Amino acid sequence: MSATIEPGMRVRHPARPDWGNGQVQSVAGNRITVNFEHAGKVLINAAVVELDVVEDDRR
Repeated sequence: MSATIEPGMRVRHPARPDWGNGQVQSVAGNRITVNFEHAGKVLINAAVVELDVVEDDRR
């Protein structure tokens, strides 16, 4: 994983754009729980999937 994922961060699953953006709820080792806009709460294995961090576009 290239970016450090922390609770509260906004992320996107690169293979599932239909899920929308998600907010990281918890991180425990390689297990990341994300609440996605259109998929709800999903447990991600960070050893398999590298989530894309969504940059904050508010200025």
